[in-house]
Amino acid sequence: MLWDIGVNTFDTWKKQNFIMKATLLWTISDFPAYGMLSGWSIHGRLACPYCMENSKSFGLKYGRKPCWFDCHRQHLPIDHPFRHDRYSFKKSVVENSLPPEHLSGIDILNRVNQLQENMFGLKSTKIKQLDFGRTHNWVKKSIFWEFPY
Repeated sequence: MLWDIGVNTFDTWKKQNFIMKATLLWTISDFPAYGMLSGWSIHGRLACPYCMENSKSFGLKYGRKPCWFDCHRQHLPIDHPFRHDRYSFKKSVVENSLPPEHLSGIDILNRVNQLQENMFGLKSTKIKQLDFGRTHNWVKKSIFWEFPY
């Protein structure tokens, strides 16, 4: 409604009404809120929304939880000194791989459109998305994909 029609709003400075239209440009949120807004689960091995299915997370020797320490050196420039540092990061590991391909908004929308419809709240169906946690971490299609712009 704010995008197409607008809302009758009062301007206190001019002392008159006007039709206000609005759009959402961006959100600023912490990681848990990012997960709720985007529909990407921030838990598990595939929690990184940049690496997605190309995550290099690993389990700690005496723990079950995934760890992302040293997983993002691949995003640095090829000649960056941290890529060749064998001592400050994972022991004796040099990062030679290229960063994962950056997906366009259309690519992500195509992935999101393949998700099953999920009901949330009191009428929740508790259906897990196909291949969740193995090839993707999508939980739901965010309402932001429904905006006309």
